[in-house]
Amino acid sequence: MFRVTVGKVANAMRGTVGITSSRVVAVRYSHGAEESAEDFDKRYEKYFNRDGIDGWEIRKGMNDLLGMDLVPSPKIIESGLRACRRVNDIALAIRWMEGCKDKCGDQKATLYPYLLERVTPTLKELGIPTIEELGYDKPELALKSVFDM
Repeated sequence: MFRVTVGKVANAMRGTVGITSSRVVAVRYSHGAEESAEDFDKRYEKYFNRDGIDGWEIRKGMNDLLGMDLVPSPKIIESGLRACRRVNDIALAIRWMEGCKDKCGDQKATLYPYLLERVTPTLKELGIPTIEELGYDKPELALKSVFDM
């Protein structure tokens, strides 16, 4: 509804005042001040450190983070792992680490070891095994390639 109204006002202004469409688009899609990286990290750390957070809310926060175009910082990963431990959901903690590994994309060889190095003390403290310790980094029932025979 708002978009239609703004479009009609823009068309009317374009004819009378001579405003170009680039100015109208800039006004139409602008929204609030940008959040700094530190504020973003603090917001998600605070979200995962809330008292009384349940498994559904943890999953929602993790899903929101993994849906963004970013790799979570080690501080956010640690607070997510601690939240998983508070609700005693080790499977969610392992999936969280697996999702963070997948978010590294083509930088997996350089970025994931850095994340793992920073998060390993927390994993040891909480008693959560890494993906590599569980063997989830290699397919279990994969067939050998015909080119390797």
